[in-house]
Amino acid sequence: MLDHNDAMFFGGGFMWLFWIGLVVIIALVVKSLSATGKPGAVTGDKSPLEILKERYARGEIDESEYERRREEIES
Repeated sequence: MLDHNDAMFFGGGFMWLFWIGLVVIIALVVKSLSATGKPGAVTGDKSPLEILKERYARGEIDESEYERRREEIES
């Protein structure tokens, strides 16, 4: 039979496992959601030339860098 100490161990003692598990799950969900929203993330459905054009349009690279990289991609 369970006495008072056993009931406390199984009832409240393992509660910390629940909270740790919950925090880990929430952290993993937040990490996965934030990873997909990164501006430099490549989704795989864009060609390298499309990505290069977008970077040039955003001003991340200048015209000479754009032309140099475009030539490398097209060769």
